[in-house]
Amino acid sequence: MEAKMSAQIPVERFKKALLLCLQETFSNVRGIYLDKGTTLFETLEGVSAMEASRAISANSATIAAQVEHARFYLDVLDDFMRTGIDKQNNWREIWETVREVTPEQWEDIKERLRQSHAKALATINSFERWDGKYDIVGALSILVHTAYHLGGIRLTLGAIRAGA
Repeated sequence: MEAKMSAQIPVERFKKALLLCLQETFSNVRGIYLDKGTTLFETLEGVSAMEASRAISANSATIAAQVEHARFYLDVLDDFMRTGIDKQNNWREIWETVREVTPEQWEDIKERLRQSHAKALATINSFERWDGKYDIVGALSILVHTAYHLGGIRLTLGAIRAGA
């Protein structure tokens, strides 16, 4: 008689895989999907405030706006995962207001991103059962949304440097 396999993924296996992908996206390439030196934090360390302030077209966002948006999204999703409350947010404000940044403002944006990342990771690490209504979708949304913007940031940076 064939042994019946469980259709459930062990919680620790899921959590370990998710955390490895988040780590690769933000801070440390593990060979999952990024090339060495291309994490979000590594990419941003090489970006000057002048580069962060440039858009590649009149209708595109600056790198500073993309980073600020990614930080805002981390904060919104962290709150959503913890409380389950979907609050009204002004998703357009950052795109409409963040353009040129000084070196000090750029450093502040990057530091706030690091703080928001740490806070969201603490929330994700606090889940033991992953049975909350928004635990999995919130964590996966952070992963894919950040990866999307990492690609946009790297594309924008490449275009800026090619035109410099």
